[in-house]
Amino acid sequence: MTNGNDTRADGLWHVHRDDLPGLAARGRLRSLAPRRGCDFASNDYLALSISPRLAQAVADAVARGVPAGSGGSRLLRGNDPEHETLEAEAAAWAGSESALFLSSGYAANVALLATLPQRGDLVIHDELIHASMHEGLRLTRAQAVGVRHNDAQAFADAAAQWRKAGHRGRIWLAFETLYSMDGDCAPIADLVAVAERYDAIMIIDEAHATGVYGRDGRGLVADPASGLAAPLDGRPDTIVLRTCGKAMGVEGALICAPAIVRDFLVNRGRPFIFSTAPSPLMAAAVREAIRICADEPERRVRLAALVAHAGAVLGPLGATVTGTQILPLILGEDTRAMQIASRLQIAGFDVRGIRPPTVPQGTARLRISLTLNARMDDLDALADCLAATLVEPAA
Repeated sequence: MTNGNDTRADGLWHVHRDDLPGLAARGRLRSLAPRRGCDFASNDYLALSISPRLAQAVADAVARGVPAGSGGSRLLRGNDPEHETLEAEAAAWAGSESALFLSSGYAANVALLATLPQRGDLVIHDELIHASMHEGLRLTRAQAVGVRHNDAQAFADAAAQWRKAGHRGRIWLAFETLYSMDGDCAPIADLVAVAERYDAIMIIDEAHATGVYGRDGRGLVADPASGLAAPLDGRPDTIVLRTCGKAMGVEGALICAPAIVRDFLVNRGRPFIFSTAPSPLMAAAVREAIRICADEPERRVRLAALVAHAGAVLGPLGATVTGTQILPLILGEDTRAMQIASRLQIAGFDVRGIRPPTVPQGTARLRISLTLNARMDDLDALADCLAATLVEPAA
């Protein structure tokens, strides 16, 4: 039996109703699924989310009266001593002049790109940067141009052409150090050279490298293997975003930058100004996560061993051997990627399929994420199951 509201509801929601079957027909309808099976999907690379040290840090904070909620934005009554203590410790850890704690990497990237570049400036960005960076660029007053993935010469060419056209504004370079869907690393030293040649400012997203690489887990901007003569933190032309919800196992994001950048974001960064401040308890947890990254380098050693073994057992099956904790296995068709992911999940391995628009058209894939939540024998079992699954006929 229907009621008089049904017709009105159809009218209100007809666009959304009509869109969902189309997504399903293309194998792109998303739904929420619970955690199940062995973790080959999360970004909890160092398994810190289940660290007893983190749990104890939160319990200790509760015991000393740290509130669960902040009660407002940082510019109202939401600025807790835990936030300021975290930011001071994070800046010292990173070697930057200052740090600013935001609720998520998404909010931080939007704040950076929407706020800092000004009208008359140019932002040159890698075409595969995070969606949050693209969202910030959608809001920016500056001109923005995307260039070929990991092509430092393309960055340089875009800067040269813009200057040749007579533009005198500031040039900004935006890139990630480790790309979340391809698992490859940026040519950081070459991009630094471009920045120096054109007096550009770099906005560097270390989301997937923080905790996993570099001295004390500071990321690839502090890793000699990146070809850098010295860590990039502390330079006046460098802003580094470190998210806390991936290898650090907690939540939020830290913008590590010159003090003037922090001050400008506090005054002009709308995602910061108009958001309720993160939980002070979470700030306490992030402080402990930073200490763990510095105190327990063996976690990075164990993950590196898992990465090396993954290359040996998954590479022959078609996975791209990236040398990082992210290995994509590109299958092409959306439906095939999701079917194989589903079969692996049924077998007890939490591997997720990734489809457009998250990745380019025709590159649907399995994103195999290596974390310390899995052991070597789990990885071997995944490889055996994947080998059998890949030869099964499509459903």
